[in-house]
Amino acid sequence: MLAGGLGSVRPQHALKSPDDVHEGAHVLVLGGPAMLIGLGGGAASSSNSSEATAELDFNSVQRGNPEVERRVQMVINTCVALGEENPIAMIHDVGAGGLSNALPELVKDALGGGKFELRQVASVDDSMSPLQIWCCEAQERYVLLINRDRINRFISICKRERCGFSNVGTLTSTAGSEGARLILQDRETPSQPLPIDLPMDALFPPGRKQERVDKTANRTLKAFDSATSLKEKHGASNLTEMITQATRLVFSLPSVGSKMFLITIGDRSVGGQVTRDQLVGPWQVPVADVAVTLTSFSIDEQTRHGEAMAMGEKASLALISPAASARMAVVESLLNLGAAHIKNDPKVRGDLRRVKLSANWMAAVNHPGEGAALYEAVQAIGIDLCPKLGVAIPVGKDSTSMKASWKDKETGESKSVTAPVTVAISAFSLVEDVRNTWTPQLRRVEDVGESVLIFVDLAQGFKAMGGSALAQSLGQLGNEAPDVRDIELITDYFDAVSQLHEEGIVLAYHDRSDGGLLTTVAEMIFAGRSAAEIYIDELVRSDSESNVLDALFNEELGAVFQVRKSDEARFRRCFATCGPPPGLLKRIGFTRSTTKQSLIVRYRGKSLVELDRAEMQQWWSATSFQMQKERDNPECAEQEYAAILDDKDPGISYDLKFDPADDGLGVFASLKGMVASRPRVAILREQGVNGYAEMAFAFRAAGFDAVDVMMTDIIDGRTLDDFSGLAACGGFSFGDVLEAGRGWALSISKNEKAKATFEAFFKRPRTFTLGVCNGCQMLARLNEFNPGLIPGAENWPIFVQNKSQQFEARFSMVKIGHSAQSKVFFDGMEGSSLPIVTSHGEGRAVFSSPAKLQAIRDRGQAPLRYVDNSGALAETYPSNPNGSPQGIASVTSDDGRVLAMMPHPERTIMADVASYVPQKELKEFGPYGPWIKMFRNARKWVG
Repeated sequence: MLAGGLGSVRPQHALKSPDDVHEGAHVLVLGGPAMLIGLGGGAASSSNSSEATAELDFNSVQRGNPEVERRVQMVINTCVALGEENPIAMIHDVGAGGLSNALPELVKDALGGGKFELRQVASVDDSMSPLQIWCCEAQERYVLLINRDRINRFISICKRERCGFSNVGTLTSTAGSEGARLILQDRETPSQPLPIDLPMDALFPPGRKQERVDKTANRTLKAFDSATSLKEKHGASNLTEMITQATRLVFSLPSVGSKMFLITIGDRSVGGQVTRDQLVGPWQVPVADVAVTLTSFSIDEQTRHGEAMAMGEKASLALISPAASARMAVVESLLNLGAAHIKNDPKVRGDLRRVKLSANWMAAVNHPGEGAALYEAVQAIGIDLCPKLGVAIPVGKDSTSMKASWKDKETGESKSVTAPVTVAISAFSLVEDVRNTWTPQLRRVEDVGESVLIFVDLAQGFKAMGGSALAQSLGQLGNEAPDVRDIELITDYFDAVSQLHEEGIVLAYHDRSDGGLLTTVAEMIFAGRSAAEIYIDELVRSDSESNVLDALFNEELGAVFQVRKSDEARFRRCFATCGPPPGLLKRIGFTRSTTKQSLIVRYRGKSLVELDRAEMQQWWSATSFQMQKERDNPECAEQEYAAILDDKDPGISYDLKFDPADDGLGVFASLKGMVASRPRVAILREQGVNGYAEMAFAFRAAGFDAVDVMMTDIIDGRTLDDFSGLAACGGFSFGDVLEAGRGWALSISKNEKAKATFEAFFKRPRTFTLGVCNGCQMLARLNEFNPGLIPGAENWPIFVQNKSQQFEARFSMVKIGHSAQSKVFFDGMEGSSLPIVTSHGEGRAVFSSPAKLQAIRDRGQAPLRYVDNSGALAETYPSNPNGSPQGIASVTSDDGRVLAMMPHPERTIMADVASYVPQKELKEFGPYGPWIKMFRNARKWVG
């Protein structure tokens, strides 16, 4: 699994400057305490693993604590929000080597030295030795330089966020002073009070280089013949059998098949700015090429700028050609990134200068030939490919110990496993318009009319099968690897792609990658539950069976576009003026009626094979299904797997009984009057809560003044008297270690001052309360621990682990019911069915008695319920993502003033921020999505 992140930095915070730091500045460690974990990890990542180093391997394992990281990030975010008053003068993350690396590098960046006291470093274990404290790689830590005049403000921020910090020393000299030293004191070891006293030049000698000598390995590789292999291993006797068997084999590979079991367990919507996640289309199929986020909470329809990230890796090719592997990884990431409308200079042909890459290198450099292979790969992209493309690689990582050795205990035989040289590329770019992101969802002929599939062959007819998914699935490698055949052709291609984004004629897009062309088209069909027919005559050079198979399963560079038949000429014009030669554009097929969802492959007018969509998609999903079934509740896994077969499933849709474009201002005398009287709503959070920003935006967009309120503020005596509304946000308060929301509720229940503050707020008649996800769980637990504290909530459930036994991140359908209790939040929305973000691990409603469940139903206190894509009450997974009885997704108090709901309406406030919004609805909604009405209703109710 490849994982990466992206973000944006304000210009004034982008560069470290020694001029910002003064001698005597405080040196702090921010985050968690030192622990006896990750010891030697930096060394272990660059030395071969063996039984002799087993203890080092065990000790070097790093363990993350995301809840601590959340607190750390809150401190950093708060400081950054201060702009020029940001107290952080310089910052450095703690990674390999722990403080022994981070602190020296921090003061070196300030052109100075440092004096530190080891025992000032917070530690969870008093028995830790100086070496362990200094070198452990305990995670979620940063080291910072803070000037003396700003230290008090920084400390107050840390205390508000309950984030640990240690003031461990000072910057002793600046401006590159000669004689700068690194001094580490240990007041608890009288025998050695100065463990370290070194000149900085000894740690960072100028111009130091390391020389390595290696020889290129001479490998004898066998050619791969696809047809012969399928005949010998699987008894396939004709092309129909060969293509069918090859498809099943290729789809079973984890690198090709669905990764759904990994995707739905991760929160992909937090922050409220994700416009493109992995799941695509009405049926939420994990085939997206690119990730896209909005840059900011903005409703300016003219500036829908964002950021995009895409990835590329071709590890198997390195066994044949390390250079080709690296080049292919880079261009694969770029082809994926091309699905987004990346920002460039229209005056520069194929401008990719705004694209930046991160290269994560992995190799066993001490294994004969692997050091040379790494050099070959680095040279191929760092010296040759990327400079010619105009793409920079400013950042990366490396692990140079990708070899494990051991001795067989039974035979005494020495064994080892060596991974091939691998580079995982993450490509980043600014996005011109997030609404112009292409997806692989093949649009149905019933929806868009006649359309054609055009294949852009960037390999110029080459069909190397080495390292392909088909070769791997048949236990072979091959001797010829796909490669970047023409660098200038890639530049031309992106010039055309830029024009196509401006033209707006592309209906679907997917690059050819793992699994080859057949997989590309099949995944497009899965995403659209569509039907297509492709003909491969222009791709096949001879009638041999292997040549036909190679045309379908080679993994050379290329991409498939779907455009309306009437737009084909415009499409070709974009390429004629700037792109690849016309001969590389091949019309390879068209969409068919979805009366039968299938893929037909034709050659010389004859149908070679017809593959049923549902059957293919189950092949493609089988490996993920088996993993999910083993890890989670098998019943839920089987229900989701079976749902693939339903050709009549209409998918996610919007059936609204209101106009989302109606801003609701009619209830106010004027917009000016509404803005002048913004009621205050407390955006309440506890440590570990992460959904505060999107909640604040939702209320501000609806006419409220959203105010950040941390639980420490309440405990310190702040009241809620001047607030009309209270919004308890989603996230993971206290890391959910005490069950979701329980710790948060206890922090209120066990503090009389805080409890009285909330009780007074709930009893004020003209107030409202919204609890979402973790906030919902907190309100339910608060009601459980303090009966009567929330008036009219005596029948409420608590929310426990999902039936699937797993965190569920979905885009789920819900229906809004009719009841008097709906008026505060859902007035005018009754009867509507629409999708909403679901993202929780403990959302199953459990009632203390059947009578209470019945009472909630009879009194209309469950206004929001999960439904399936046909609108029926959802009782099965994944339409009901948590297993709540009767599809319950929310509960209200008797008077409707308190709403506790597990799904996240605040995450899709902007119309284009959702996993799937049909183009028709996107145009009708205006700048805001339909869930804004819920917040506007609250504003209207307050008056």
